[in-house]
Amino acid sequence: MVQIPKQQPAPVPAPDAPNSPPDSVPQGTPHSVPTSADVARLAGVSRATVSYVLNNTSAVRISEPTRRRVHAAAKELGYVPHAAARSLRAGHSRMVLMPTPQIAVGPLFSEFINELQWALSRFDYTVVQYGSLGLTGEEAARAWAELRPVAVLAPDAIALGARGVAVLKRSGAKAVFTLGPQRADGAHALLMDQRLVGRAAAAHLLAQGRRRIGVIVPEEPGLEAFSQPRLDGVRTAVRTVEGCSVAELPLAYTEDSAARLVDGWRSLGLDGVFAYNDEYAMLLMRALQDEGITVPDDIAVVGADDLMLARLLRPRLSSVRIELPSGRSLAELVDRVVREPGGRAEVHDVLGASVVHRESS
Repeated sequence: MVQIPKQQPAPVPAPDAPNSPPDSVPQGTPHSVPTSADVARLAGVSRATVSYVLNNTSAVRISEPTRRRVHAAAKELGYVPHAAARSLRAGHSRMVLMPTPQIAVGPLFSEFINELQWALSRFDYTVVQYGSLGLTGEEAARAWAELRPVAVLAPDAIALGARGVAVLKRSGAKAVFTLGPQRADGAHALLMDQRLVGRAAAAHLLAQGRRRIGVIVPEEPGLEAFSQPRLDGVRTAVRTVEGCSVAELPLAYTEDSAARLVDGWRSLGLDGVFAYNDEYAMLLMRALQDEGITVPDDIAVVGADDLMLARLLRPRLSSVRIELPSGRSLAELVDRVVREPGGRAEVHDVLGASVVHRESS
């Protein structure tokens, strides 16, 4: 009979000694997630000190050498604070939530948002963009509130509404801002009055002697919050000027739509047009030129946003330059409201408009 030898059990490694070298931290398997206790052991400090240092707590004085030691230990171990746990303890996070707009935004607004995000990060906030397509009002607010943001910058005040603001505040948000042409009850408002853009364009055309002004109104859904106030701004500007008229010109952002509009252009009797923005102005100018209508001799054209393409078009495009506040100034405002919550809702007008005169008008 063949006897099978007994297998010897694998040797059990001895537990780490209390004074084990740094490369043995963290404890456990090679793939274990490092904890603040591991950082504290490696840095030779308490877990509370690690928390104070990594959370940038200003209420407790920590010496600079200790701060450097803690940061070095966290870097060596690959330790990252647990945002969800920190939010649970505090009742909120250092997160500023920026829901994405329901409509496509142009280069100007994208640049502004990028600058604001960078400035908020300098105040130690984490900026999170939330894709909320299809969510509105209280439903959207509840989805945002699940992340426990300390502040929310909502792009659509009408969709958010007063009930949505209340939901966010009950969830721990210390600051709720709306960014756009409207405001919502209970929220701080960063107002962008689009009527100023239309007024500036109309004033410029009137100064050039134009009296029969057309206004391009995009047919793309969602742009009404911008296009209608701009149209109202033009109407307000010409109201007191005798012999002036305003024609509303619907236009989809397609070459076919522009060709159809221009096909009966001469019958409109216009001598100036505000084309909503530079991109629609480019579309319209190309169609006008294809029809043999010259700019600015037959028709003066003004766009808005003062994009690079305004200077590249021939003739060069006159455009309303939209002036927005610096990202840093708005980040300072958000930080102040977060640190001092409970005050009355503030309203800030943050948009200015002036025309850059070029060859198209």
